[in-house]
Amino acid sequence: MTPSGQPRSPRADTMNRMVNEATGNLPATRATLSEVAALANVSVATVSKVLNGRSGVSDETRSRIESLLEERNYNRRLSAQSTAPLIEVLCFEIDSPFAGAAISGIERAAREQGIGVVVASAEDSHLPGPGWVDGVLRRQPLGIILVAALLPEKDLARLRSRAIPIVMMDPYGAPATDAPSIGSADWNGGFLATQHLIQLGHKRIAIITGPESMMASTARLSGYRAALEAAGIGVRRDYIRPGTFHRDDGVIEGRELLSAPEPPSAIFASSDLQALGVYEAARSLGLRIPDDLSVVGYDDLAIAQWVGPPLTTVRVPLAEMAEQAMHLVLRLRDEPELAFSRVDMATSLVVRESSTAPRA
Repeated sequence: MTPSGQPRSPRADTMNRMVNEATGNLPATRATLSEVAALANVSVATVSKVLNGRSGVSDETRSRIESLLEERNYNRRLSAQSTAPLIEVLCFEIDSPFAGAAISGIERAAREQGIGVVVASAEDSHLPGPGWVDGVLRRQPLGIILVAALLPEKDLARLRSRAIPIVMMDPYGAPATDAPSIGSADWNGGFLATQHLIQLGHKRIAIITGPESMMASTARLSGYRAALEAAGIGVRRDYIRPGTFHRDDGVIEGRELLSAPEPPSAIFASSDLQALGVYEAARSLGLRIPDDLSVVGYDDLAIAQWVGPPLTTVRVPLAEMAEQAMHLVLRLRDEPELAFSRVDMATSLVVRESSTAPRA
């Protein structure tokens, strides 16, 4: 009651409690749903709609509520008693062989835990489509795995406020500092691939890279450089060709390299798909692999064993990465304060028939 005998309003009580917390009269606590509603001057039902990603709330009101949820440290642990627990997967280029292998590994690891998987495709910008986060909030998953995909900071904040753990697998660009990530030892992979060709006797070794913005791409290129320098072989700028990890890179850049006055005797392609493009470029120029050109790929996708000749490549442990990502999501759900940044899983060289000693 107020001194005049009138009942206090919920909003007034909330504001008084906030003042007391700020002045040290009360211990700081997380806001309740009703307190957020009072501060936003909306109903509890409206706050609930925002929390669960439902429609029927204006953009201005939704933004105001989201800001209050973050400012007041609202953190709702989703129920672990769901009868249909789910993991959300946002994957870039969902129709690519790499994405297929990654998703297959995640699904297998989830199935062993009795967990379902919902898969969505990231767009060309590596970001989700409109409404993806709202759908996630409605489904209330156990966690999210991003495969070479990104989330805007505003979406990360919304998901964090609901205590939904996020793990990045093979992250695109520099991962968020507070988002754990599972990757592979790409520098070592680039070194192993190049060292293998050097040990066969090659000195004119070219590389087709991936996007400069991807950590995996820059690490593989760095490993390539290190192997050449360690062997006393100069790094030729004209042997470093840009790419995007796609087959067309191998076709276009492979033809350019092989048509040069001093063509390379070996090409390290930064993905198996690029390597397949190099195969096509070599065939179009009447060159035989490995007699006229040695080729090494990267990833060890299933297609690497099926092409002719079978492709020497660097194995990325996708199944193990998927299993670790699943394990980490579930652990973060149970231990939200767990300190974890990044783990790189070991890569290895798989020698097949596409690489041999150069012609004298």
